[in-house]
Amino acid sequence: MGTTPEAIPVRLERGERADVLIMVGRALEQLDSQKRVTCSLRIDLARSGIGVAVRKGAPRPDISTSDAFRKTLLAAASIAYSDSASGEYLSKVLFPRLGLSGRIEAKSRKIEGEPVGQVVARGAAELGFQQISELLPVPGIELLGSLPAEFQEYTVFSACANAKSADPVAAQALVNFLASPEAAAAIRKSGMEPASIPQGK
Repeated sequence: MGTTPEAIPVRLERGERADVLIMVGRALEQLDSQKRVTCSLRIDLARSGIGVAVRKGAPRPDISTSDAFRKTLLAAASIAYSDSASGEYLSKVLFPRLGLSGRIEAKSRKIEGEPVGQVVARGAAELGFQQISELLPVPGIELLGSLPAEFQEYTVFSACANAKSADPVAAQALVNFLASPEAAAAIRKSGMEPASIPQGK
């Protein structure tokens, strides 16, 4: 998503070819409706919840309850969130819902073009928010945990074999494997939950 040079829509726009696309489901639908890819079948592969991270070795504030989470947001010196689905939810839905937008806006920053965890790792933000699967691989940070259940928002990642592929049969075979029980353990290890539900056009 997004408009950075490495965002999938931008890469397609500059002529890169893709046999299989894996991205946020609604963004994939949008690309399909714009005819930038052609998906006869979209398969939901996994869902990923939003996590909170701090720099490795930093104090670990409490986010275990809704009240503790709210206090942690107010006490944080700086907050970073992504420019994709989780960041949109935080900035446009959750923070306003908590009545905090005006109180934390000045110390909050949308991160474009790099993982939020890298910003936290180098000390440029005290708290970092992104999908757990995006935070786990980043060195130099510690995952505090996921958002409290009542605030959690899951992002569904979907795949489609592009009908414009040079080998659409092989592309569909890959998508089918990623949605199969054999791939479930790897999906869980990455910090996501399997969620394979075929979505026909």
